Amino acid sequence: MTWAAADLVAALRRQVSELEADLRARVDGDDHDLRQPGVYEAWKRDYDAAFAAQRTASSWQQWRNDRVTQAAVAWVLVTVFARYCEDNALVTPRWVGGATGDERGHALDARRSYFQQHPEHTDREWLQQIIAYFGKFTATKGLVDEYSPLHLVAPSGDAARTLLEFWWQQSATGEPLYPFAGVDTRFLGDVYQDLSEHAKKTYALLQTRSSSRSSSSIRRWSRRWRTGRWRGSP
Repeated sequence: MTWAAADLVAALRRQVSELEADLRARVDGDDHDLRQPGVYEAWKRDYDAAFAAQRTASSWQQWRNDRVTQAAVAWVLVTVFARYCEDNALVTPRWVGGATGDERGHALDARRSYFQQHPEHTDREWLQQIIAYFGKFTATKGLVDEYSPLHLVAPSGDAARTLLEFWWQQSATGEPLYPFAGVDTRFLGDVYQDLSEHAKKTYALLQTRSSSRSSSSIRRWSRRWRTGRWRGSP
């Protein structure tokens, strides 16, 4: 690969941090128009119940930040997995890019066609097409099922586009800045672990049912990737 793993992880951490700011605004930001409907109310009920039952001693802000971090990591990681699949021809659809300029063009054409059919949608809904696709397969649906932090809160359309723009970056020769063709799947587990550890260090996260299930799903998916056993019918 043409990039250093540490450089990509550092860049992904910055994406997580930027996404966290957007997701906090989506939960309980001052601008109510930017909030995701129903999220604040649902989160506050969960927090109040946890606090009353002494399952948490954190303040609302700390508890919210914990959840926001889990969601941000999950949204960034799903794009990592999508890019890996695209570059290694593990999927037919193209959402973000590809190993070649032609494949990147296919992804951009698919996105353009999607918005022609759904002009009211944003890049958030486009990224949700990835989630829907992986949810069709037994080997991958555990990454995106109802227990995934992805479903805690969704980014704004602008934040989703920023995440896409990160992957659209190109080298001086016009190739993807972070190509994944031929990269060992163990790297994916390393990225997940690093981002998760970063989150834990930042907010002292405790293992939750959702984060534990996501971690287990990623390990299972990586094992199936190595043997090619994840490919199959939905």
